[in-house]
Amino acid sequence: MIRRTTGATGRTARGRAQGQRHDHRGCIEDALKRAELVCSSRSANLTEIRRRVLELVWRGHEPIGAYEILDALGQAGVRAQPPTVYRALEFLIAQGLVHRVESRNAFIGCAQPDERHGYQFLICRDCGTVEELSDRRIGLAVSAGAKAAGFAVGRSTVEVEGVCARCRDAA
Repeated sequence: MIRRTTGATGRTARGRAQGQRHDHRGCIEDALKRAELVCSSRSANLTEIRRRVLELVWRGHEPIGAYEILDALGQAGVRAQPPTVYRALEFLIAQGLVHRVESRNAFIGCAQPDERHGYQFLICRDCGTVEELSDRRIGLAVSAGAKAAGFAVGRSTVEVEGVCARCRDAA
């Protein structure tokens, strides 16, 4: 199944490209509500700092780095150290609420946190938007290729850099 969402919004890329009005506050609220449900169903503790970090990850449409999160927390009056932010991010990743974009050393919110899934990233080199593409066939192809090579996959992240439709249309 292919799920195309903008990395930090959970809204379909096509819907945004077609000029539909975007309720960004709504997508943040949706993400936080889903996080509470996911954590509750897994008996995982979504502490206040973890919740605030998740909210900051969902704040924009581009991936956000840990030190940007730390700065934003400081601007909001929250005294935190880098290990606090990294521990919160590790928790959010473990719960499937956030993904790490390796090539950007940054993080985006997951639009489908209630189910474990493989994912790939489409990264626009012009605007910085990251779209999560969850195509099971890609994961199966990587697994099959690794198995044929005698390699046991522990974790797989596929990142594809290019130009998104919105930037292509603007050019």
